[in-house]
Amino acid sequence: MPRVRAIYRLHSDACAVEARARAIANEQSIEMPLAAVDDDFVRSQIVGRVEGISEKSDHLYEVEISLAAETVGHDAGQLMNMLYGNTSLQKDVVLHDVELPAALVAHFAGPRHGLHGLRTRVGASARALTCSPLKPQGVVAARLAELAQRFAAGGIDYVKDDHGLADQSYSTFADRIEAVTAALSAIGRTHGRETPYVPSVSGDLDTMRRQVRLAASHDVRAVMLAPMIAGVSNFHCLVRENPELAFFAHPALAGAARINPALLFGKLFRLFGADAVIFPNYGGRFGYSQETCLAIATAALEERDNLRPCAPVPAGGMSVGRVREMLDFYGADAMLLIGGALLEARDLTQAAAGFVAEVRQYPYNRKRTENGRQRTGG
Repeated sequence: MPRVRAIYRLHSDACAVEARARAIANEQSIEMPLAAVDDDFVRSQIVGRVEGISEKSDHLYEVEISLAAETVGHDAGQLMNMLYGNTSLQKDVVLHDVELPAALVAHFAGPRHGLHGLRTRVGASARALTCSPLKPQGVVAARLAELAQRFAAGGIDYVKDDHGLADQSYSTFADRIEAVTAALSAIGRTHGRETPYVPSVSGDLDTMRRQVRLAASHDVRAVMLAPMIAGVSNFHCLVRENPELAFFAHPALAGAARINPALLFGKLFRLFGADAVIFPNYGGRFGYSQETCLAIATAALEERDNLRPCAPVPAGGMSVGRVREMLDFYGADAMLLIGGALLEARDLTQAAAGFVAEVRQYPYNRKRTENGRQRTGG
């Protein structure tokens, strides 16, 4: 029987770590005393197994536990439940990594478009992509459409909703779709290039399905949602039902669980179908380290399980003045997202054009050996 291999990091005394590991294996599989199980199949196949324990540092241990793949079924939410459902309530345990059987990876299938598809859409084959958000919430759809038009006039590749934009009375989802797509179509005719709009879908599954259909009817081919708010099962369901759409995954609420960010953003969101994954950049307002950000980007892009690479999208406190630093760090295989630093400029179109110029003029073919991924060019 194929097994899922989950890796946890926990703080424990040496004398207690083996018992803690067995407790996690039990909690994440049968959630009852092993002595009470009298079914041979359950005891031999379903009960979690401790496969290894290693000490990482003083009182910090890495524990590998295998779980029966059949307990996952074919549901993203159940996968998360089996990996970390009850154990997430224990304050000293972090879900660090996971290895999945090939059949389970093939079921979830990963990105349908990925970094290459997003690049092809805007004709950017060998450089980083640019993205800017429409904000703040509270303004009417027509005002957001004006902002979208200015971003597009400055050459931004993708214009997306801020994740706080939902279906509020002052700017309904339908009103935004109508206004923003019309504005971007007009600027596209003037400038001879398409600027894709990425609206934020939200609500229950039926509502998100209606929003996706409405977006598609206006030739929108990418949407954004927050998997940890919408639910990873709903996220994967929408990806599966709409293979023509690209999906941006937003990190809202993702910090509420003790899951290694590289695993959650770079591996699991990618596995469930994210074509681009937004995450907090180092040096911004969220406190992620360079090491964490590099691990996320690497997990999103690495060749693994025949999955398409997912575009890493560092964001949060970004500025044009940091573009070269970010490209030194992430390289060409990224989408840089700058919002507030552009929106506060006196001339938004000029500020956006400056951002775009920094990205396009960057010498991508030079070797990067410090801090960032060590490779040549894009």
